[in-house]
Parts: sequence; structure tokens; C-alpha cells
Amino acid sequence: MSLPEQQTRVALARYPDGVPVEDDFAMDTSPLPQPGDGQILVRNRYLSLDPFLRGVISGRQIYAQKVEPGDTMPGNTVSEVLESKQPGINAGDFVVCDGGWQQYAAVPAETARKVDPDADLLSLRVGVLGMPGLTAYAGLLRLAQPAVGDTVVVSAASGPVGSMVGQIARIKGCRVVGIAGSEQKCRWVVEELGFDACINYKTEDLDEKLGEHCPDKVNIYFDNVGGDTLAVVLRHLALGARVTLCGMITQYNKSETPPGPNLGPVIGARAIMKGLVVYDHYDLWEQFSTDAGHWIRNGDIRHREVRSDGLGKAAEAFCRLMRGENFGKELVVIE
Repeated sequence: MSLPEQQTRVALARYPDGVPVEDDFAMDTSPLPQPGDGQILVRNRYLSLDPFLRGVISGRQIYAQKVEPGDTMPGNTVSEVLESKQPGINAGDFVVCDGGWQQYAAVPAETARKVDPDADLLSLRVGVLGMPGLTAYAGLLRLAQPAVGDTVVVSAASGPVGSMVGQIARIKGCRVVGIAGSEQKCRWVVEELGFDACINYKTEDLDEKLGEHCPDKVNIYFDNVGGDTLAVVLRHLALGARVTLCGMITQYNKSETPPGPNLGPVIGARAIMKGLVVYDHYDLWEQFSTDAGHWIRNGDIRHREVRSDGLGKAAEAFCRLMRGENFGKELVVIE
């Protein structure tokens, strides 16, 4: 197979000031990477765009190296192996890895996870069958431990993590209330995903609606946003409630950390609040893949992808995501 000497990539051009704009990124060419011992050369097929990358850019993500201007933007990808210098992974295999915003990448084989090459499921490996899905699965089932009849509230309910949380909770016999930012998103999670209710926090009084939809209070809150939403939901916790802190998207674009919510209600409710970092739960990959694959095939789990064609659309799509204008899982199809 003949490979080019140069490839297209997207680099960080400058540090964003608040919400990222397209000029914060630049597309250029770079030499084709060469794999060393223990590495694999991959061609990236699908690129995942995720809110946590904003924290990586700013250096607030302690689990990833800060991106400097001129560096290729990182990102999870579904990739085809072209060359391997590591036993157990062969040319033609498909993997999920940190391939970044570029056409090709040389990555340590130990950081790549082989996946089923089923074409119908490939893009889902960075969505409901990938890290967002595992985040939902581990954060709900392992940390929050739902019981039949529990009331589960999830913010950013139409996003890849929140939508998965709500559907798994429904499968487990819970009552599910979502929080989202538009009527369209709320209709989708109720009519398509089977949530019992959804609150539009932009047009409805969240405190009032939580009281209406959760008359017996909230047994589990899966928080993806932080900020005022977290503060309001904490006032509706049931005795023994469990809170999973997954994301703080309301803070990602801020240069300073805002003052935190009053955690007094957590004490009063004897609630359990746990922070979720998906990397701690990689031992669940096999069980999660089996369960989620079954749920997707039999129609219990539905999903929504927003595809952008070509690396030239990556910056635009990421900025849309960080403005909160996304609806579903954002990914780039790399040509």
C-alpha cells in the first residue's frame, strides 16, 4: 500500500479566550508519522469531539497533557491499523485510540483498544459504544447503583453521555427525568428515548418542574453540567440519594473557577456524592460492550450522531459543541 509523505492535520493556533472560535485552530500539513517499536501506524476514520478537550487545551485536565499552540489537537478516533510493530495487533485491525485531529497517527499499541470491524457499529465506538457510553454505564451502574423504582435525573440529557444514562436507567426499571436546553431536545429524549419527562431549563423554572416531576424527590442525579443546575437539583435529593459528578460543562469555557454550590443539602439528605473519571472503570469494557451491543441491536438503546465530513469541519463542529448548540454525538468523518 502506497502512503503519502505528508498528511493533513488540525493544530491549536492560539489559546481560546472563553468559548473557542474557529480561528483558535489551524489546518496544515505535516510529515507522515513513522511508528517506532511497540507502536502502530493508523489511518483515522472517525474523530470524536468531546467537551473535555476544552479542559485539555487550558491545562485543567489532569489526565491529559496540555496542548500548546502548534500541537496537533488530541482526540479519540476509530482507526484502521496500517502497520504494527507490536504482536497482537495486525494491519487491517480496527482500534480506538488517541489518533488526534489528523489523517494518520503513530500511537503506542498499549493505548489502543481493538474493536469489532463491523461497519455498522464502527462510528459508535467513539459514541454509545465508546468512552461516552462507558462513562454512562460505569457512572450509573457502578457508582450510583440504581434500584427498580428509583427516580433518576440527568442533565445534558440529549448528549451522548446523558442520553445513554437515561436509557440504561429506564432499562433497569427507573423513572427518568432529563434536563436539556431546547424543546426539540426534550421531545427527542421523551418520545424517542423513553424518558418519563424532560425539563427545558432555558424556558422553564427548573426548581418548580423538579418538584412536579419528582414528587418523591430524586434518588440519583447524574450531573454533566455543574453550576446552577447542580445547585438546584441538590435541593430535591431524597434520603440516601446518590450523585454522580461527571462533567462541569458550564465551567469549561471560564478562565476562573466559579464559586461552588451549597452542599448543605447533601449532608441533610445523607447523600453519597462521587466523582466519575471513566479511566478508573476500564475493567468494565467487555461487560459494557456486551450489554450495550445487545441493547442497541434490540432497540432498547437509541442514539443520534451529528457527522461532519472532513478535518476542515472539525474546528467548526467543536466550537458549536462548546457553545452548547450540539444535539447528539459530534464526530468528524475523516476522508
